[in-house]
Amino acid sequence: MARDQIDMTPIETRDELVAWIASGAKPKDKFRVGTEHEKFAFTLVRHEPVPYEGPRGIQALLAGMQMLLGWEAITEGPNLIGLSDVTGGGAISLEPGGQFELSGAPVETIHQTAAELMAHLAQVREVARPLGIGFLGMGMTPNWTRAEMPMMPKGRYRIMTAYMPKVGKLGLDMMYRTCTVQANLDFSSEADMVKKLRVGLALQPVATALFASSPFTEGKPNGFLSFRSEIWRDTDPDRSGMLPWAFEPGMGFERWVDYALDVPMYFVKRGERYIDVAGQSFRDLLAGKLAALPGQRATISDWANHLSTIFPEVRLKRYLEMRGADGGPWRRLPALPAFWVGLYYDDAALDAAWELVKDWTAADRQRLRDEVPRLGMKTTIRGRAVIELARDCLALARGGLSRRNRRDQAGHDETRYLEPLEDIVASGRTPAEEMLEKFHGIWRGSVDPVFSEYAY
Repeated sequence: MARDQIDMTPIETRDELVAWIASGAKPKDKFRVGTEHEKFAFTLVRHEPVPYEGPRGIQALLAGMQMLLGWEAITEGPNLIGLSDVTGGGAISLEPGGQFELSGAPVETIHQTAAELMAHLAQVREVARPLGIGFLGMGMTPNWTRAEMPMMPKGRYRIMTAYMPKVGKLGLDMMYRTCTVQANLDFSSEADMVKKLRVGLALQPVATALFASSPFTEGKPNGFLSFRSEIWRDTDPDRSGMLPWAFEPGMGFERWVDYALDVPMYFVKRGERYIDVAGQSFRDLLAGKLAALPGQRATISDWANHLSTIFPEVRLKRYLEMRGADGGPWRRLPALPAFWVGLYYDDAALDAAWELVKDWTAADRQRLRDEVPRLGMKTTIRGRAVIELARDCLALARGGLSRRNRRDQAGHDETRYLEPLEDIVASGRTPAEEMLEKFHGIWRGSVDPVFSEYAY
């Protein structure tokens, strides 16, 4: 989760909310890509979760990173909760259970995002090793219970933790026991946003299948390949899902704003204070009628923070966030932005991707979304297996990246970042199926080897 916004400009009308999102549109030559990834911190000796406090805790890790990088501290009360790179635009933040997140800077090429990831992981290792901390790339904690997970000292997480059990059974697992990798991408106009949003929603389950790596819960197979994805199906129906209305005529910035206005809020932030307004309406805040803040008007910050608490498969802010993938080992991290940049930033690839999905019904898309967490690439839609769809999408993405022709210093284009995904399709096995095979074979029914084989 990104840093909370600070912009106290008052907003009074729906039109201003629409304009704020619309202002994200940019010319194609200004398109950027940002990559966010989360990872589990674990103790190297006992493979346990890392607490926030103490000489070998998450706070000490952040303090060490700050000394190494010179980034600006993000604090809440007395606690260090993140770091911000004010020059480059990246940030390090904490998820509720101590998952360590890099929100990468918006960059021009996948080469830059891959270099940023490599540098970050090297820096994190340098600080973490003396503290006895390692990092795991998976979609869900393989063996830790919910009760074992620490809670990071962030006001928004306290409010969310209290609210989650009221709206779904698995929201606390989402918060405390999952990790993802996301790609953030630009749009050039309202029509371009709508097309990308629709393609992204329809094809998000393909990314879920390719990145599926959460087959274990509390040390045993859980019956899913991406249990992280399954968790989202029972987290909070008001703020997650496949957004069938986004495919209806009239879809645009205004329609998104109307949707977001009806998603219940979690909090409003005033200064350092998080005010619990969980379940209440942004419409009431806009009108100055919120019971907890009588007479107070909404600000740009309130709107930006509210949009960051909506969790559909693709999220619109002033850019689009692709939210379907489990976290994984470092080679797979640049593969996600490569997949979506290849499909989104080349007109021919985007048109072809839309052709693949345009005839699907809302029921088709929902069934695909519901079945992929369990069946992965074996899921079918309209008589076609997801593995075939994945093969088609990767070919389109490869073509898009090839035509983009952004080369690194050695002369390579961006297509090479797709190779881990192409290997998965060639093998016919998701990462989760590879793990399950090892669990039933050479790991002899133990998940403990993940802490060496899948660590960064």
